Amino acid sequence: MQTNTRLGVILMIATTFVFAMQDGISRHLAGEYNVLMIVMIRYWFFAAFVIALAKRRAGSVRAAAATTQPVLQIFRGLLLVAEICVMVLAFVKLGLVEAHAIFACYPLIVAALSGPILGETVGWRRWVAIGIGFVGVIVILQPGSGVFTPAALIALTSASMFALYSLLTRFAARRDSAATSFFWTGVAGAFAITLIGVWYWEPMSAPDWGWMALLCVTGATGHYLLIKTYEVAEASAVQPFAYLQLVFASVIGIFVFAEALRANVAIGAGLVVAAGLFTLWRARATS
Repeated sequence: MQTNTRLGVILMIATTFVFAMQDGISRHLAGEYNVLMIVMIRYWFFAAFVIALAKRRAGSVRAAAATTQPVLQIFRGLLLVAEICVMVLAFVKLGLVEAHAIFACYPLIVAALSGPILGETVGWRRWVAIGIGFVGVIVILQPGSGVFTPAALIALTSASMFALYSLLTRFAARRDSAATSFFWTGVAGAFAITLIGVWYWEPMSAPDWGWMALLCVTGATGHYLLIKTYEVAEASAVQPFAYLQLVFASVIGIFVFAEALRANVAIGAGLVVAAGLFTLWRARATS
């Protein structure tokens, strides 16, 4: 398939906007209902989407599920659904602005761990960028300043979990197709969260069922757009635009949820994003 970088960039921007909308809806619903229930219902729809896509891409569910590393694939699925629960909790406890500002450091964690986990070479320039990025995280957290909130550690935990998930996905890709990994992500996650989430079921109002339906649609739409993005353009060309999710989510946090953008958060997020963009550029330059 011929690459179309311009279309890929447009699709990536659309993807980040849809995912930011999803985060805003998650913040609203999780503020009213149990996080586990919200993620469980969302995953039911996601699993149905994954199965339908698997049948279309691989020809059958059996073909999509075929893997020589089932333990790794199941663990990836469990890790992602747990990470989503932690991140949604961070939205409620910390707000969209600060949660996303901290979460933006996950590419730096990926870069730092790609050596010991994947055996990739990380040069001194990228190590400097990683260090600068984590200085940015410290600026956001402001430890010891009297305004540090333990809730910030929830978002940092989510970023670490997603970084590990990303690394394991790259590791799994050495032997399994993207369709197989995507299948196990949805199915394993849905099965696990259902075992836990059903015990936290709460009655939901009619308007919030509408928001729940929109949450499910935005989740599937966002993943579909992301798949199409990587089909038409190289990942290295469009990945920098993924940081726009921080911008879109922050706008929603400020104008919909009346969150404040503190100076240290803006400065720290700027350092994190700049360091992340540099690591992406170095990865592309050395590949």
